[in-house]
Amino acid sequence: MGKVYLIGAGPGDPELITVKALKAIQRADVILYDRLVNQDLLKEARADTNLIYCGKLPKVHHMKQETINHLLVKYGKKDRNVVRLKGGDPFVFGRGAEEAIALAKNGVEYEVIPGITSGIAVPAYADIPITHRELGRSFAVVTGHCKNGKPAEIQWEYLAKSVDTLAIYMGMSNLSYITEKLLDSGKSAQTPIAIIQEGTTANQKVVKGTLQSIVNIVEQHNMRNPAMIVVGDVVKVSNTLQYLKERYQEQSREIPALEAY
Repeated sequence: MGKVYLIGAGPGDPELITVKALKAIQRADVILYDRLVNQDLLKEARADTNLIYCGKLPKVHHMKQETINHLLVKYGKKDRNVVRLKGGDPFVFGRGAEEAIALAKNGVEYEVIPGITSGIAVPAYADIPITHRELGRSFAVVTGHCKNGKPAEIQWEYLAKSVDTLAIYMGMSNLSYITEKLLDSGKSAQTPIAIIQEGTTANQKVVKGTLQSIVNIVEQHNMRNPAMIVVGDVVKVSNTLQYLKERYQEQSREIPALEAY
């Protein structure tokens, strides 16, 4: 019997893959990969590796989860090295636990190889620290999309009052609902918020505003999925860093060139 590796590919930049995950990809016989996996990682596979696309768009699933589970069990029961390649981390909103349970129920050996999750890496690439000694001593990762669409099951009132920073995945289609819930739960209308589209990639795009203004800003800049939403005072750090970088560049331009001797 083979073995199935549930692998996190990271948030988008292919160089953020772990060494262990890369080795598993290179020796895989079968790879089942998701939509947000960087295609450069698939180039690391052998020429004879069977590549199976399992991507999902909002409300459009190329392959149902039950089918994916079936394929993992099917190939795992053969003498194969099977890689299930997911964006981010397989156990952070990645349905990795569902796949692990399906494999365990059928007696298939598996191993989880964690990946760098978008809730930490994407803000970092936008100069936003997910924690800060003065501005953010706690954070929560939250889904912005549930089975019925709007994340009504999330207890927004408790998050608004007890957590300094929120990293919200898959929330663009429900951004207006999310901001309303946070405002209704007591968050200040001036709470900083950042939207980071296609984070850690060459196409990364960032807009910032407040809970009161962000919906209009997103519409003006045509922001779309995949995007990470960061709510909290830590967003201010990116403004400070941007100002310091620009000031340093201006000062550098003002320094006269040394005369040649």
